Amino acid sequence: MKHLDKLNPAIFASEYAKVNSLFERALILLNKMPRIWEMYLSFLLLQPIVTLTRRTFDRALRALPITQHNRIWALYRPFANSASGETALKIWRRYMQIHPEDAEDFIELLIENERYTEAVKKYMEILNNPKFRSKNGKGHYQLWSEMVDLLVEHAKEVETGDESGIDVERIIRSGIERFADQRGKLWSGLATYWITRGSFERARDVFEEGITTVMTVRDFTLIFDSYVEFEEAITGALMEEAAVRSEKGIVNENADFDLDIRMMRFEQLMDRRPFLINDVLLRQNPNSVSEWNVRVGLWGSNNQEVVKTYTDAIAAIQPKKAVGRFHELWANYAKFYEKGGDLRNARTIMEKAVKVPFKSVAELADMWLEWAEMELRNDNFEDAMKIMAKAVQAPKRSTVDYFDETLSPQQRVHKSWKLWSFYVDLVESVSTLEETRKIYERIFELRIATPQTVVNYANLLEENQYYEESFKIYERGLDLFSYPVAFELWNLYLTKAVDRKIGIERLRDLFEQSVEGCPPKFAKVLYLMYGNLEEERGLARHAMRIYERATRAVSDEDRADMFNFYITKSASNFGLPSTRPIYERAIAALPDKDARDMCLKFADMEKRLGEIDRARAIYGHASQFCDPRTSPAFWSKWEQFEVQHGNEDTFKEMLRIKRSVQAQYNTDVNFIASQALARAKEVAAGAGEDGDEDGSADAMAALEREARAPVGFVAASSGPQKGNMAPQSSVIEANPEAIDLDDD
Repeated sequence: MKHLDKLNPAIFASEYAKVNSLFERALILLNKMPRIWEMYLSFLLLQPIVTLTRRTFDRALRALPITQHNRIWALYRPFANSASGETALKIWRRYMQIHPEDAEDFIELLIENERYTEAVKKYMEILNNPKFRSKNGKGHYQLWSEMVDLLVEHAKEVETGDESGIDVERIIRSGIERFADQRGKLWSGLATYWITRGSFERARDVFEEGITTVMTVRDFTLIFDSYVEFEEAITGALMEEAAVRSEKGIVNENADFDLDIRMMRFEQLMDRRPFLINDVLLRQNPNSVSEWNVRVGLWGSNNQEVVKTYTDAIAAIQPKKAVGRFHELWANYAKFYEKGGDLRNARTIMEKAVKVPFKSVAELADMWLEWAEMELRNDNFEDAMKIMAKAVQAPKRSTVDYFDETLSPQQRVHKSWKLWSFYVDLVESVSTLEETRKIYERIFELRIATPQTVVNYANLLEENQYYEESFKIYERGLDLFSYPVAFELWNLYLTKAVDRKIGIERLRDLFEQSVEGCPPKFAKVLYLMYGNLEEERGLARHAMRIYERATRAVSDEDRADMFNFYITKSASNFGLPSTRPIYERAIAALPDKDARDMCLKFADMEKRLGEIDRARAIYGHASQFCDPRTSPAFWSKWEQFEVQHGNEDTFKEMLRIKRSVQAQYNTDVNFIASQALARAKEVAAGAGEDGDEDGSADAMAALEREARAPVGFVAASSGPQKGNMAPQSSVIEANPEAIDLDDD
């Protein structure tokens, strides 16, 4: 064999035949040895003798036990692939009996050799075998999809029918049911299959079935586009044939009629598209009210189809599962007949609609309102009132809870505020006052009155000059509602009562009731109204007592304003001295910030009265609230006061107090830290400018002396001057805290 390695087996066939004979002689005794077979077969693969090689492979498989066949098949498979044709197929069929896991390679070989029917059967075999696992990692759907693609692409070549056992339509339809997310592709594939086989009518039936059964717009679009392309292709082909006939002068009425039919069918298909899309969306959710309304709009002026659509919608939608406002569909249905002048049918629809078990009471209430509004549009006021009376009809003492979901909407609708509000407005506009009052009273009985109901009822009585009855309605409203609603009712009630000029004692009782139990945040307005009443119609001292009570009753945010108002009123009625106890209580009651402002006003008042000592004492009291860093205005005002009205001793006392207050606030850790940081920055800046260590040390010492020096003390100089230094012009800095006192 080594001598033949470089020799051409075709030219030196005789030499190769001698080696073959040697192998044959060896196999007489060694025919159970796989190694000798492998050597022999590998040597035969080098020679162009296909038949002998194939027969030798077969002999090897027969001679060796099956456990050693893998060694032979490792050589036999490449030989089969190189041989190709029928030889390869026969070899692979035998191989499949032992190694079915390589079925995918066999299928590829079958397709290469255009054995499509056998390839499909092999696909069906592995798909029906639950134990099969693709060595290429393909899933069940991927294998099935490859088979379908093969069926569609080679529709004419694949044998179908009972003999072959291949039913293409059944296969694809099973996939349509099984693979819901691929329905569009599969319907198009099935139609393409029939188109390829020339069965155009069956293809059209498949397209129609597909677009009328799919559940998603994506699938619909895929099928519809294929359908349109199919119709365009057929119509285009017929038009080309018609053009050829026209050029040749041939007349074929049947062909022309067929072309007209095709074009009409194509136009009809395009016109159906919005309806078909709407069908898809309704198949997804037949309870979608908006899509049913879209469907009605698509029919436009086709009244017969509009009525049919409304009927279908009402039959299809389950009220408890409706998506959208179901009552609007009923209302639109009735309006359709109303616009056509058929009120009898419109009323019949409304009667049925109010019996529908809607999802919520609000929808049922809206349905009743739609019915009443329809009657009003047609000037049937009495009928509208009867409808509303029927809508709110209920037992005398109803114990029904409006929010009890276990009860039907029809059982709870009589407690709908929306219905009663419409009803009372309707009766008020077209009926008598007594009828309107009965409805308002019924609203109060059912305990569904709102603050607006109270105000409207009271205003109605007031407009008809039933003033006392109007006041009673406010009182009933106050029994129903607590704060903050009660505050608004009291505000209206008291304003109306004061304007009505009823007795002062009765008004006092009303105001006392209003402020009793009133939350602090609402008390200010009520007390101001109360005090104003006493000022105008009562006694000023009574008003002052009310304002004094107000300063205790109002919230912290309003207390300072209330004190200021109280002081102003007291000063205007009883003079400035009467405000002293008010100022004193305000300073004690208010927080530091407000107390400081109050002290300044108090001191100004005493100064105007000439009570300088009292004013000075007030400044001294207020100083404890005033940090000199944050309240410089206070200290400058006190300083100005001392300059105008004090002497050296009082000014020094003011400075002493200022230093003590400053020291008190300087104990704050954050302040000390910020001061230290500021001084360090100043020292660093001075050192950078001078560049002299002695100068920086002197600057630091000067800062320390300045910090230790009492406020108001002015140093004589910065130290002894050296003799060789030039004399500097003395600059006298003004001390804002120094005063000029006469020697005498």
